[in-house]
Amino acid sequence: MQRVCFELRVKPDHLDAYRAAHAAVWPDMLRALKSTGWNNYSLFLRPDGLLIGYFETENLQASLDGMAATEVNARWQAAMADHFVGIDLPADQAFSYLTEVFNLDDQISAL
Repeated sequence: MQRVCFELRVKPDHLDAYRAAHAAVWPDMLRALKSTGWNNYSLFLRPDGLLIGYFETENLQASLDGMAATEVNARWQAAMADHFVGIDLPADQAFSYLTEVFNLDDQISAL
């Protein structure tokens, strides 16, 4: 399982709307994420708009491609587009990926 972490920035004046949207994600969007391999997916939002996302997947490119092929993802990305700072692509194509430098389970299993 591959662990994926990414960051984006939410516009400060969009924080409430962004939180509200994610408090009630469309059921068909939830099902699409799950069926395309986005497991243990979480978003974390700082008060200044820093957004950190984390998920686990068997194959990152397959999960991204799977979502890109869904109609609901196109609608969701369009609905979310105005919330982000400094991107001119759909948010799921503009992730700034973070490199994992430590994982407790990996190190414990190597002992």
